[in-house]
Amino acid sequence: MSDAVSTSAAFSGRSLASPALMSTLLLIVLVSLPAVLPEFWTVNIFVRAMIFGIVALSLTFLAHYGGFISLAQMVAAGVAGYTIAVTVPDAIPANRFQLPYALAIALALVFSTIAGVVIGAVAVRTREIYLLMITLATAVSFYFFVQANVEFLNGYEGIRNVMGPDILGVPLRTPAIFFYAVLAVSAALYALVIYVSRAPLGLVLQGIRDNPRRVSALGFNVALHRIAAFGLAGFIAGVGGVLLAFYNIGISPGTVSTHATISILIMAVIGGLGHPIGAFIGALIFTIFDTFAADIYDRDRFNTLIGMVFLTIVVASPDGIIGLIKRSKAFLRDRRFASHSESTTAI
Repeated sequence: MSDAVSTSAAFSGRSLASPALMSTLLLIVLVSLPAVLPEFWTVNIFVRAMIFGIVALSLTFLAHYGGFISLAQMVAAGVAGYTIAVTVPDAIPANRFQLPYALAIALALVFSTIAGVVIGAVAVRTREIYLLMITLATAVSFYFFVQANVEFLNGYEGIRNVMGPDILGVPLRTPAIFFYAVLAVSAALYALVIYVSRAPLGLVLQGIRDNPRRVSALGFNVALHRIAAFGLAGFIAGVGGVLLAFYNIGISPGTVSTHATISILIMAVIGGLGHPIGAFIGALIFTIFDTFAADIYDRDRFNTLIGMVFLTIVVASPDGIIGLIKRSKAFLRDRRFASHSESTTAI
């Protein structure tokens, strides 16, 4: 009996230590990438994947911990991106605002958070397909708004030459600086989501996801917590929108188009909605296929290619790459436990 208890404790301890250990090892690998990979991979692949992963993280947060999938996350990202574009001094065409980057970034994140709260307030009493339709309608409306606004947002052409601030006197778009800045922000937002999931807000959200009536009976304001979740998701997406404006050196309606909205959903589903890290895994897979589509299949057939990848992953693992990894780990753990039990019985 004591042997069984000790064995179970050993396996449970190992399972508890594994996520933290894997996260640390992954961070070490990412930090070392600029030293071993060419600039093309660090900037065009990993930086882009991390930025898209941040926006997808906001969707994963809502889906996994709140139980609702929003198609309006690129709206919050676009609000932040356009706020940066119309407030910094070096943008083209010249704007009427001349704010320093620190203040412009803070203002962009405030507006993206407000956008998330407004979206949440509109969609708070809907679920499933109705929530999808309302958030999709919001995303489409925002796209046509920025495309039609010529005087303030420069319409279809958008705003360019948004270069980003200097960090310790070095331009942000210096490849190594940009990589480490985006990596630091991605790690911080990932840690924030993990922290919130274990904080009272996250626990209440998970309770609302499973049984909103029971949570309401316990005295919690279900609608207010859902709106707060959308606000936090808007903040996270806004960070991604700011970085995306710096990465693209500007912003245009194409950044917040329906295609971009669906792409974020595909990234989140491919990676897996069951864990925040799935957003970054899905974004990396999507970015690789998007970059090398011409070599793999045909650049003009990218949607066909990513659709085939999407269907293959979803059919093989409905909960994405994260679900596949979890089942593989569970299978190996059961095999090790069975082998240990057989050897103990033999002794």
